[in-house]
Amino acid sequence: MNSPNARSRFPRARGRITTKDGMNSLERRYADHLHNRQLAGEIHSFVYERHNLKLADKTYYKPDFEVMLPDGTIEFHEVKGFMQEDANVKIKVAADQFPQFVFRLIQWDRLDGWKIRTLPPHNENTLE
Repeated sequence: MNSPNARSRFPRARGRITTKDGMNSLERRYADHLHNRQLAGEIHSFVYERHNLKLADKTYYKPDFEVMLPDGTIEFHEVKGFMQEDANVKIKVAADQFPQFVFRLIQWDRLDGWKIRTLPPHNENTLE
């Protein structure tokens, strides 16, 4: 007979631990950062996992955050603690296929804080 606590004897599988809103702890920390930027007037708004961009047949990319700047510009922010090759390829392909948006790769550095890389590198001083 199985006791109600039988599961506790077995180790838990390691994987992506999420909060009730579906974010992992790094995404939650970045959402808090975006919220503070919104309060400061640096961004207009942000939404978690709103879009699913089609890259090819049966291949989609869902950016972590859609961020709207005060001027109406839309950016997609991808938050990664560790970058796997498939995610790296997808964000590069998305940036190439959707040049009307700015894609930013966000990573946390314990010494320097949020490190942000723009894909592809945009010259933000010129209009194309």
